[in-house]
Amino acid sequence: QVQLEESGGGLVQAGGSLRLSCVVSGIIYSINNMGWYRQAPGKQRELVATITNGGRPNYADSMSGRFTISRDTPKNTVYLQMNSLKPEDTAVYYCNAEVFDVDQARYLERWGQGTPVTVSS
Repeated sequence: QVQLEESGGGLVQAGGSLRLSCVVSGIIYSINNMGWYRQAPGKQRELVATITNGGRPNYADSMSGRFTISRDTPKNTVYLQMNSLKPEDTAVYYCNAEVFDVDQARYLERWGQGTPVTVSS
């Protein structure tokens, strides 16, 4: 059973920083792309950033420059460094990973339970 567990969320003042982590655990053969998404109250889930298994990042336009995604492939972990946080960054942040499923012989998208981030003004 593959699980994704996020950590690092919390309450921070505007202008502050947080670093989110997400560890993929279980029987893992391969992980392709990993990423972070967020969902603010009353809004749809949106992309924050993704990173390929080769380490190439991709950011949503509004996050570029303030957020940095990285991964530690041997540790099956993806990080999101968030700087210069704004109240509008308040949301639940979800980890996402494409994990190879041996039974189906393809990559399946897996999600974590989410970690809340609250930015106070």
